[in-house]
Amino acid sequence: MRYAEVDSSTPVITDVTSRVEERFCTLSWRWPEGVQAVCIHKTSAEDRESGEVPPSGMKLYTREEYKANNGYRDRLEEIGLVAYTVYIRLTEDGETVLVRQSNAANRIVVSAGKARIYYSILQNKGWFGKQKTVHMAITAEVPVPRDVLCYVKKRGGHPAGKEDGVLFPFVQDFAAGRNVLPPIEIGKEDFVRIFFTDGRKYGLYYELVPQ
Repeated sequence: MRYAEVDSSTPVITDVTSRVEERFCTLSWRWPEGVQAVCIHKTSAEDRESGEVPPSGMKLYTREEYKANNGYRDRLEEIGLVAYTVYIRLTEDGETVLVRQSNAANRIVVSAGKARIYYSILQNKGWFGKQKTVHMAITAEVPVPRDVLCYVKKRGGHPAGKEDGVLFPFVQDFAAGRNVLPPIEIGKEDFVRIFFTDGRKYGLYYELVPQ
C-alpha cells in the first residue's frame, strides 16, 4: 500500500458530514464517479496524521456497504473529540493506493461526549484539636489518569480555582467506579476543593460533578 497526492485527475472525497445518536456516529460523503471503495481511519482529534497510517488502523468500506447502510455507522467507545479521515482506495498495477488530500476535505471531527467524574469531600472536625480530617472520593465513568485532577487547599474559605490556594497532585490513577482516597489532615480553617489540572484541555473529555 502507498499514498498518492492529489492532482488534477485524482478523485477526491467531498461533503463529509456526521450524525451522532446514542453513542453511534454515522458518516456520509460524496463518492466520486468510478470509486468503489474507501479506507476510513479513526483517531483522537488531538492526533495529527503524519506520514503513512498503518493498514491495521484502517477500515475498508465499499460503495455497496455504504448504500446498504445509508452511510458508514460506527460505535463511539471514546470520549472527547474524534476525527475520521476517509481515503479513496484505488488499485494501480495491482497495488493499493490511498489518496491523501492536503485540504482535509476528507476529514471530520465529531464529539463523542464527555465522561462524568463525580467527587465528594467530607470533613470531620474535632472539638478541641487544631486539625480536621478530610475524606475525598472520586467516582468515574471511565478510567481517569492521575494528572487530570488535583486538589487545592485554602485557608479561610473554599478555593475558587486551582490557583486560589496550595495545589496538590494525586499520586495514583483513578479506576472506573468509586475510588476512596486516603484521608488527609488539614487545619481547622482550611478548605479543600477538587479541580482539573487543565480545564481547557480536560474539559473536552470529562465533566467534573460535585456530590
